[in-house]
Amino acid sequence: MKNRLEELRAEQHWTQQELADRVEVSRQTINSLEGGRYNPSILLAFRLARLFKMQVEDIFIYSEEEEKYE
Repeated sequence: MKNRLEELRAEQHWTQQELADRVEVSRQTINSLEGGRYNPSILLAFRLARLFKMQVEDIFIYSEEEEKYE
C-alpha cells in the first residue's frame, strides 16, 4: 500500500524517530511504513491520521490492483 508518510513527515521537519515517538512506535516501524514494506494496524493508521489532521485514506492510498498481486 502506498502512503504519503515521508512527505508529511518532511513537511513538519520531523525525523523518523520524532514521528515514531509521537505515535508510540519504533523508528523501524516508521521506516518500514515509508518504504512500503509494512501496512499499519488500523489503530496506528488512525493515530497517524489524527496527528496529521487528515483522513486515513488521505495518507494511505489503497489500490485494488495491488491486492491482485499480493
